[in-house]
Amino acid sequence: MIVFDLKCGKDHVFEAYFADSETYGRQAKAGEIACPLCGDVEVAKAPMAPNIAVSGKRKGDPEPAATPAPAPAKAPPRQPPSPPEMARAVATLRRMRAHIEQNFDHVGPKFPEEARKIHYGEVERRSIYGDATREEVGELAEEGIEVGEIPWVPRHDA
Repeated sequence: MIVFDLKCGKDHVFEAYFADSETYGRQAKAGEIACPLCGDVEVAKAPMAPNIAVSGKRKGDPEPAATPAPAPAKAPPRQPPSPPEMARAVATLRRMRAHIEQNFDHVGPKFPEEARKIHYGEVERRSIYGDATREEVGELAEEGIEVGEIPWVPRHDA
């Protein structure tokens, strides 16, 4: 799984998970990705800040200037989503669930084990979904195995 920050035509930024970059490209081109706030299907990748770890000062690097940290900007109070916004979000999550159920292998509680096998090349790479505890997800992350969690909304017929 890969996560991208996406931005719609109305400047709403949101995250979306995809099996790989090609899946994102195909779904974006087909208009299958919708903004969860406004429903706009004209989306593009938003700039993402890279996570760069710095191990320490290198020999010959100048001393950093002592500058005070800027005060954190206060965000305006968030308004709860309107009923139409909530309906669009739930519809998007239902489409995501349907897509995952149709295109990924369900491995149930064996998810951590299968994710490890795929990560370490013991089995052929494929998209899977299943169940894992928070502890298991943490262990996978410590091993460098990227997993995503998607809210699993009930189907209409459930």
